[in-house]
Amino acid sequence: MDRPSRRRPRALVVDDTPSIRLLIRTNLEIDGWEVEESPDGQDCLERIADIVPDIVTMDAVMPKMDGFDTVAALRARPDTASVPIVMVTTQAQAADLRRAAEAGSNAYVIKPFDPDELVATLRQVLAELG
Repeated sequence: MDRPSRRRPRALVVDDTPSIRLLIRTNLEIDGWEVEESPDGQDCLERIADIVPDIVTMDAVMPKMDGFDTVAALRARPDTASVPIVMVTTQAQAADLRRAAEAGSNAYVIKPFDPDELVATLRQVLAELG
């Protein structure tokens, strides 16, 4: 008897550093995810409706539009208001954590990060919200 296939989770990785996007992409794909990438907040906002991610990883410090403002903008849009967002950034001060939470992020991972812990965090956020 054939088992029904489960759809792979889809992530949108938003970071202005190509090597960080590649690191996150590689580890998520190894774990069975579909991954799309975006180099900054403005590009993310323009493309997210076409990507329809299950979750977003968001850097805080990026050109054009920082991650905090991008998270707030995603939360303000009806089509993306409920998409889980995990900040992945070097910004580790209490004020940064508070700002990320106030903008609407679901979790916060500090760079440098362990790739397995990042994947586990994303899966945990999806499980808690799903």
